[in-house]
Amino acid sequence: MTERPTPDRAIVETRVYRGANVWSYDKAIHLVVDLGILEDFPTNTLPGFTDHLLEALPGLREHSCSRGRRGGFVERLHEGTWLGHVAEHVALALQQVVGHDIRRGKTRAVKGQPGQYNVIYGYVDETVGLAAGRLAVRLVNHLVQPDPELDWEHELEEFILRAARTAFGPSTQAILDEAVSRDIPWIRLNQHSLVQLGQGVHAKRIRATMTSATSSIAVDIASDKDLTTRLLGAAGLPVPKQESVRTADQAVTVAKRIGFPVVVKPLDGNHGRGVCLNLNSDEDVRAAFVTAEAQSRRGVVIVESMVTGKDYRCLIIDGRVAAIAERVPASVMGDGTSTVEQLVDFTNADPRRGVGHEKVLTRLKIDDAAIELVKAQGYEMSDVPPAGENVKLALTGNMSTGGISIDRTFEAHPENAEIAEEAARMIGLDIAGIDFICPDITQPVRETGGAICEVNAAPGFRMHTHPTIGEPQFIAKPVVDMLFPPGATARIPIVAVTGTNGKTTTSRMISHIFKGMGRKVGMTSTDGIVIDERLIIRSDASGPRSARMVLQNPRVDFAVFEVARGGILREGLGYERNDVAVVLNVQPDHLGLRGIDTVEQLADVKAVLVEAVPRDGHAVLNADDPLVRDMRRRCSGQVVWFSMAQRDSPAGSEVREMIDAHCRRGGKALVLEPTERGEMIVVRHGRRDMQLAWTHLLPSTFGGRARMNVQNALGAAAAAFAAGAPLHDIRQGLRTFSTNYYLSPGRLNEIEVNGINVIVDYCHNAPGMKMLGDFVDRVGEGLDSGSELGKPQRIGVIATAGDRRDEDMRELGDIAARHFDVVIIREDVNLRKRAAGETAGFVEEGVRRAVAGGARCKQVEIVLDEIDAVHRAMARANRGDLLVLCVDQHPKVVAELENWSTHAQAGASSSPDAPVADPDYTPPPVVEG
Repeated sequence: MTERPTPDRAIVETRVYRGANVWSYDKAIHLVVDLGILEDFPTNTLPGFTDHLLEALPGLREHSCSRGRRGGFVERLHEGTWLGHVAEHVALALQQVVGHDIRRGKTRAVKGQPGQYNVIYGYVDETVGLAAGRLAVRLVNHLVQPDPELDWEHELEEFILRAARTAFGPSTQAILDEAVSRDIPWIRLNQHSLVQLGQGVHAKRIRATMTSATSSIAVDIASDKDLTTRLLGAAGLPVPKQESVRTADQAVTVAKRIGFPVVVKPLDGNHGRGVCLNLNSDEDVRAAFVTAEAQSRRGVVIVESMVTGKDYRCLIIDGRVAAIAERVPASVMGDGTSTVEQLVDFTNADPRRGVGHEKVLTRLKIDDAAIELVKAQGYEMSDVPPAGENVKLALTGNMSTGGISIDRTFEAHPENAEIAEEAARMIGLDIAGIDFICPDITQPVRETGGAICEVNAAPGFRMHTHPTIGEPQFIAKPVVDMLFPPGATARIPIVAVTGTNGKTTTSRMISHIFKGMGRKVGMTSTDGIVIDERLIIRSDASGPRSARMVLQNPRVDFAVFEVARGGILREGLGYERNDVAVVLNVQPDHLGLRGIDTVEQLADVKAVLVEAVPRDGHAVLNADDPLVRDMRRRCSGQVVWFSMAQRDSPAGSEVREMIDAHCRRGGKALVLEPTERGEMIVVRHGRRDMQLAWTHLLPSTFGGRARMNVQNALGAAAAAFAAGAPLHDIRQGLRTFSTNYYLSPGRLNEIEVNGINVIVDYCHNAPGMKMLGDFVDRVGEGLDSGSELGKPQRIGVIATAGDRRDEDMRELGDIAARHFDVVIIREDVNLRKRAAGETAGFVEEGVRRAVAGGARCKQVEIVLDEIDAVHRAMARANRGDLLVLCVDQHPKVVAELENWSTHAQAGASSSPDAPVADPDYTPPPVVEG
């Protein structure tokens, strides 16, 4: 017999995806689990493991797994499956125990890491999902080798209680279920019941059954029972006689004036707390006053006449009766053999009963008031009531005190319904619970007697959605109808942009186009979050959290998200879907990070945006990039191509033929067509060709020389066209968008500093340097040759991030050396776990390698500090030279350039032809080649 192993399985890494991700179309939890020695022990080699697992979680018998039928997972257990796969199913089963119907999951081995598995499973509540994963690992270890510290029954109960604490109440959940059925997105805003329905300008908020439209004044009125009664009485509605008091003596005096029996209750209580009924003496009133006063926030108590009859709750939504329920106080029915206490236990064993509002019924509670009430009926808790004898445990019919409900929606007399609706209008509540006491709701209250004893703001839905007797009422529908009337939209258009290079500029172009159309655009990018052209947060905001911030902003009616690789890998997209996905390019950058080692894997990450396009959406893809071109197969919606390819090359001809075929089928594309006057951007839709703009007339393209911005303009125009923008608005947006610092900070900003042509850009990787180098070559050809020192120099200040591969850093230097005469290498403030000078050293190696091969570069220096590197470059430059600054902190660099210009102008005022230099500047030590 095989010796049973000692379990050492552990969770190595945990990620929570809050939207579409590389593993799933929906939110999921990702655990990297190391099986350790258990890698060599599939389930069929562990005696008794399967039986004990099914005993702990019987729901696993329902799992179909890959077999596609009930019991499929159990078959896999008997045949032998790895324990990482078991953990996935256990995490799902635990969530199902607490009512979360989640069935999505997968387990895959981690490449290159024997014994480690990616365990991915869906979740409803993030806290519950994470707890399920941790408990699943502990349970599997326990079943392999019993852990004396693990009490499974106790752990499972703790897990259920934790889930109950974070779960929505039945009222909130009913509204959310209805919203989801209508494709209305929602965001949980806190750990309680505050939820946003819809996005941006269309967003509405709910907290339980209070909504964005609920009047604060109306809530205050409903909380003041004395004022409520006076307002309803003034409207001629039936209400009991009542007065408010502050002392027990006043309560007795009022009770005598009104006439016994009376009711004593707090002025501003709820859920029936502190309500004392059927008081017939001064002593009863004095005792009840103490109880009611303890539940009143203002210390004010109401004494009112006792109205006899049944307790009915009329639910009013948007001025109309939505449901009516009869509320029956908590009680037990004698069976002739059990004591009252035993009867309570039997009743609480009903699986429909739970603590508070966690289930459709609340457990019966035995407190002093209940014991006294039982005694008043002639019983002790240890007595055995006769069979059929009803023993009350509470006088009020509130569900929160253990009462039950009987649906009476279609039995109520129309006049009673009108009275309830009028009461809600008088108080001003959009959703109100009107409490009626009357003999029979089927008869007019004005004839049979009865009254409105209370009006409740934020009434619970539980008694209507899950009545103990009768048909459930779908009352969430009128709530959602009120917030989102038929035909109203709940979503704002979302355009998501990704790619290795050009994301930020393209996002800004799209935002500029729609801003010109009058839209309130919310944009995220690596520079921050911009709402209607105002930068509200300055940070790298290309992740999912920033996207959610935009979707929560009530001003935004159009969203443009720059989506970076890192955010997708960390948390997914952070939203459900995007109407337009733009993929500009996929090039080798960020490789070797988070398990992404090849450019094909990087393409899979960026394709998440394309997979998040709905059937009525669009994917805007760069037809010139083979990896992007292949993403068309992952798109559920329509594809819009954009291409710079020309027909005069074999590769370009193939791309254009593909686009021609696409357009003949009615598709859309944007292409460049060469003419005698220059290149024209042409929009193709089906068999129609529409001229959009000359590339050399777009300010961002520097007369067509900035080819990277020609590509970005094509992508932006295609995205705007897919999003429904008219051609004239797209044309106007492109013609008015420039790369000046105020519209596009840090992206190809052109600044003249005392005759020196300075370009400020964010270029930080080798593919970007290729495009920037092409731009430098094109601009360099047109520079004035009249520099003080002869032929103008090309000076580049370059850097890369410390988390790139060593060879990627060398390649950056190699490319830069082919386009610049002088290369100055700096480093970012955040070295990303590199030693100071290490990154610059690898870049320098690449420069020297290129120089040895005959590259253009004549001199290379290392100046680690960014501002010192700018100073060094400016000190070396002469009038007419081209200086390219690849920056990390562009605000500081631009400010330094402005200061330099002012200082240099003052110093050169007496000799305008002198070389540009700062006489007070001392260059830092350099490494010069």
